[in-house]
Amino acid sequence: MSTKDKFLESYKTLIIIPVMVTILALGLVATHGLDEGVDLKGGSIISLQLEQPISQGDLQTKIQDGIGINDVTVTESGNQATVEVKGSPDVTKFTNSINGIATINSYRSVGAILSTQALHQVYWAVAFAFIFMSITVFIVFRDFVPSIAVILSAFVDIIMAIGGMSLFGIPLSVASVGALLMLIGYSVDTDILLTTRLLKRREGSINERTIDAMKTGFTMTGAAIGAMVTLYLVTVFLIPSAQTLSEIAAVLILGLIADLMATWLMNLGILRWHLEGH
Repeated sequence: MSTKDKFLESYKTLIIIPVMVTILALGLVATHGLDEGVDLKGGSIISLQLEQPISQGDLQTKIQDGIGINDVTVTESGNQATVEVKGSPDVTKFTNSINGIATINSYRSVGAILSTQALHQVYWAVAFAFIFMSITVFIVFRDFVPSIAVILSAFVDIIMAIGGMSLFGIPLSVASVGALLMLIGYSVDTDILLTTRLLKRREGSINERTIDAMKTGFTMTGAAIGAMVTLYLVTVFLIPSAQTLSEIAAVLILGLIADLMATWLMNLGILRWHLEGH
């Protein structure tokens, strides 16, 4: 028996891997928590024009000391800087803290009521995405086990991605939620590819159809991961002010890696188990 065949025949054991990673991700979120961005937690985002060279660390320290708030994040790009403050800093104190160092280009504040509404909208967006995705999958396959496997795989993918966000300190923001919604669509795409190849096609053995689906799926996911890694590196090292893009890229990288386990270990295992039972 070849290495590929041995891998495919050990599908019952391989299901354990994504299950354990999902439990670990839930544990991380439960114990370490998930940071919320300014859009969802409330606070202020200030764009600055730097008048003299200063490091991000020194600028952050000056602002923290000046406004009396420690939860401050500073991102610099050339002679521009973006400051995120969790809370409602006194504008006068903030202005005094950067006097002679920088001037304010724009100042945007998100209050507690707006942030709470935004967070509720996030929950509804994710819930509706799963509901409509589930309905669509049931209509397409009309078979309970494969449909549940697709939905479960998408759920596991999102949980793993959120666990990675908690581990690496990626905040839950409007941008990262958009990335999570994109992951639901991508996960369903790869799962439907696998399910269609195994259930709808009749050419070749189950192993041959599985390998054919894996070649296509790994090519798709590998290309997507490569594109997101490139985007992340470019934004982090060349355009540090584009923090939103780097957050989206980071979440997608985590989710795409998770999708490899969710689709090709768990969903594949469930489908093989289902087919052998018929």
